[in-house]
Amino acid sequence: MSVEALTHDEDTAAETAAASAPQAAGTPEAPAVAEPAAASEPETASTEPAPEPASAESPKPKRGRPKATPSTAKKTRTVELTLTVTGTADGEWQAELKNGAKWVAKGLAIPAAAVSRAAKELHDDLSGPIDEVINAAREAQAAKVAQLEAELEAAKAALAELDS
Repeated sequence: MSVEALTHDEDTAAETAAASAPQAAGTPEAPAVAEPAAASEPETASTEPAPEPASAESPKPKRGRPKATPSTAKKTRTVELTLTVTGTADGEWQAELKNGAKWVAKGLAIPAAAVSRAAKELHDDLSGPIDEVINAAREAQAAKVAQLEAELEAAKAALAELDS
């Protein structure tokens, strides 16, 4: 046996005696269990303290995603309004307004001129196609008026013939 092993055995015996002393005094404590010495690593009898683990000096990095810092930007509340404007080839326009899932207005008749003005106010890309639809409806109505005027003239002439 080496000197280190003997010193270790004496230290272990002293610890065991110290642990059993409070029990002898009448204080109930759990029995101390002596740790067996590792056969592969003999202990050294040096006075240097054991080096502290690196984790005590610097904290371990946390696992997972880092939490986002709270934003200082002001959060705005959004409102979902859906305005649907529909038109027919005859130039009749209607509007419907929906707030989220709730209907606010349905089937409101709107003049074509108001639709054209609103589209121009909103954006040029919107006003072009809408004006094309309105112009096509205008031309169709003008053709209908011309046809009706021709029918009216024919009816007037037939009436004048009957009167004479």
